[in-house]
Amino acid sequence: MRKILLPILFFSSLSVFAQENVLQYVKPITGTQKMGHTYPGATVPFGMVQLSPDTDTIPYEMNGKYNPDVYKYCAGYQYEDKTIVGFSHTHFSGTGHSDLGDFLIMPTVGNLQLNPGAADHPESGYRSRFSHSTEVAEPAYYKVKLEDDNILAELTATNRVGFHQYTFPGTDQAHIILDMMSGIYNYDNKDVWTFIRVENDTLITGFRQTNGWARTRIEYFAMVFSKPFVQYGHQNYAKDVYKGFWRKFDQTKNFPEMAGKQIRAYFDFKTSPGEKIKIKFALSPVSTVGALKNLRAEIPGWDFEQVKQAGQALWAKELNKIQIASTSKEEKENFYTAMYHAFINPTTYMDVDGAYRGLDMNIHIADGYTNYTTFSLWDTYRALHPLFNVIQPKRNADMIQSMLNHYEQSAQHMLPIWAHYANENWCMIGYHSVSVIADAIMKGNAPFDVNKALDACVTTARHRTYDGLGYYMDMGYIPEDKNGSSVSKTLEYAYDDWCIAQVAKKLGRTDIYDEFIKRSTNYKNVYDDSTGFMRPRLNDGTFKASFDALQTHDQGFIEGNAWNYSLYVPQYPNEMIAMMGGKKQFTSHLDSLFTMELPDKYFAETEDITRDGIIGNYVHGNEPSHHVAYLYNWTGNPWKTQERVRMILKKMYHPGPDGLGGNDDCGQMSAWYIFSTLGFYPVCPGADEYALGSPAIDKATMQLENGKTFVVDVKNQGDKNVYVQKVLLNGSPLNRLYITHEDIMNGGTLTFYMSAKPKK
Repeated sequence: MRKILLPILFFSSLSVFAQENVLQYVKPITGTQKMGHTYPGATVPFGMVQLSPDTDTIPYEMNGKYNPDVYKYCAGYQYEDKTIVGFSHTHFSGTGHSDLGDFLIMPTVGNLQLNPGAADHPESGYRSRFSHSTEVAEPAYYKVKLEDDNILAELTATNRVGFHQYTFPGTDQAHIILDMMSGIYNYDNKDVWTFIRVENDTLITGFRQTNGWARTRIEYFAMVFSKPFVQYGHQNYAKDVYKGFWRKFDQTKNFPEMAGKQIRAYFDFKTSPGEKIKIKFALSPVSTVGALKNLRAEIPGWDFEQVKQAGQALWAKELNKIQIASTSKEEKENFYTAMYHAFINPTTYMDVDGAYRGLDMNIHIADGYTNYTTFSLWDTYRALHPLFNVIQPKRNADMIQSMLNHYEQSAQHMLPIWAHYANENWCMIGYHSVSVIADAIMKGNAPFDVNKALDACVTTARHRTYDGLGYYMDMGYIPEDKNGSSVSKTLEYAYDDWCIAQVAKKLGRTDIYDEFIKRSTNYKNVYDDSTGFMRPRLNDGTFKASFDALQTHDQGFIEGNAWNYSLYVPQYPNEMIAMMGGKKQFTSHLDSLFTMELPDKYFAETEDITRDGIIGNYVHGNEPSHHVAYLYNWTGNPWKTQERVRMILKKMYHPGPDGLGGNDDCGQMSAWYIFSTLGFYPVCPGADEYALGSPAIDKATMQLENGKTFVVDVKNQGDKNVYVQKVLLNGSPLNRLYITHEDIMNGGTLTFYMSAKPKK
């Protein structure tokens, strides 16, 4: 059965490709320049392997201090670079923090060099120059010419296996280097332990354990060559490694066990001109035995093209869940590239038999569902997971089950905050697993124990020792002199608490509803009526004296300022507007946000705020503002929402290396684009409503998992016709500025009539 799996995938995909070859519109190179932090390599939807080139390896620290250049390499690749160091098997997509980059492989010829060398002198090491003119990046496929050694590198992947194909020149000095030191977070590798075992002349196994951003991350591998190597060896760059009884062996050459913190291994071959050496490289979170099972199950043979086509068939199936019509090729490229990026994370985290490593470092079995990891929840709760509830509901339910597993395995008894590879990184603020869980329950996508899920949410939200929660629970806000980013935390906790209250109400648990609906109004406690902004308060109850509404640091905010965060009350938009002076004054505030010009000094305070990611003082490159353009709907000015949304779509996205106006953040930026292009957006996940905007395509057909179809049909759409004149739902006038989740799930047609003139 396993041997015929790939042919079945390939031939069954023919009907998918017949719909339209949407793969031609996907540009994985988009976002690889500047701050997008995406990678161009090979992966399949939600795949455990992300096999991609790394263009440099930057130490996290220089002279004992944080090295700001490391921020550029969160995905291992920067479009401006001229050399490739190698191809590693794990990568984040679009994050603002670095990690992974496991098991870097590099093919070379000539004299063996085990140091990567310098970017300005690649001949000093094993790295190679490359040109974008020979680079091809497609879904599930990557190709590039390594110019220094005249090697053609090709990559593809299944869920758990990376497949390399290297075309060599004729030589007696062909090498495959396996760099176990290289990593995207901590290249000096003081906190890495690696092990390699040569099983025979084609099979290698081992593991890599790191202490980086994730402090106890371990990954196993099984590596198979398509032809036997003639000899092998390694260099251990740590000092005093060969001690005691091990000195009885020469471990540096043809010795089958290699262990240490700083190991680079090599495998030598003789090749004829144009000969291909192929490598299958399987990962496992559990064991080398698990990696071998994954390898044999997913790629039993050596047909590179077949594996590539099977991977692209998987992408075609997922991308065709939304079929769009547009006269603009660029629009199709933007849309399907956004879908591609949205379907990379979260990633599968289990072997083919369901085994995975839990947060408790024990081995567990996912029975009847897929276990996932890579949860950048501060970003993705806003639009990515709501998007999954529409077009990937089964996967989203499995993701929530994975979060609940995390809770059960957590020594702190908390849901994930920012988790990957059986580790909790405690990155960013809030407890937004709550939002993801509530959104699924309120939208009827909850094939799990909803009362146990609510209990997990409540326990997490009552964790007094977590990030200022004790102050929040006792005082109704977090004092800035006790806990930093206090305003942002207070506002985000209040929103999450509202989500808990909605679920409690639905489940009839009145005591929990009463507790958390009261907590959800704590946003009022950090609003300063004298300034018209949210403002940090101190432990004595007074507002912080020195206050700059345009600054982020030391003002109680994170990844935003008072102008942006004062608009973050998604659970109570009407009450927020009234509190800030009413619809007219609030509209003026929104207008100023988009049109004001920030002085240069406000762009120097952090590396992820640049003019590339902002419009006026609206920061699209950071997520707290992603709902803001839609707030005009609550002021009686929906035409301004329509105008702003279309402006953001044009300014922040285009199909090029620098085509993202900020980190893609595991698909959140892309999910915003998908929703907004379709003409609606989840301003408040946990509610069942989507605010209407301005669709930027002619038609979209959404194939829902329940077998129904939801169509967005746009009449007279164009770059100038951004204003909505009327909306019909299934032929009847829609006399409201939102649609419901039920409207979508029931199937039908949403028709927009557009014009160049606003309907005020």
